[in-house]
Amino acid sequence: MDESLQSHLPELRQLLVNRLHELRAEIEAAAESARQQASAAAAREVTDHKDEALQSQMADLDDTQFQRDREEMLEIEDALARLDAGAYGHCADCGCPIELPRLLVMPAARRCAACQFARERTAARPAVG
Repeated sequence: MDESLQSHLPELRQLLVNRLHELRAEIEAAAESARQQASAAAAREVTDHKDEALQSQMADLDDTQFQRDREEMLEIEDALARLDAGAYGHCADCGCPIELPRLLVMPAARRCAACQFARERTAARPAVG
């Protein structure tokens, strides 16, 4: 691990921990909101199709948001585990050090910018067959 990254590890750890706390709070708030909406919907007897469609869309959006937050939370927990194991800051694909500016922006990054770009480019290609 290079010296520059080593000196930034406490800052990077704090960024990860802070974001983890934010995500946990967002997930808890979303769960509470869902409970309140379910309770309010059960109390209402009359709804129309527009209300039902809107409620369905909002539920889908909430579920998508929850899944995104949950995935990010798992990535952060994984990054913290790599930090504790001394494996943080190296690309999971090529093993090279991940650039410090990238880690400062995305502290949970598992790959260097080049490997991440290659991975996204490959995933975006249509299947041939």
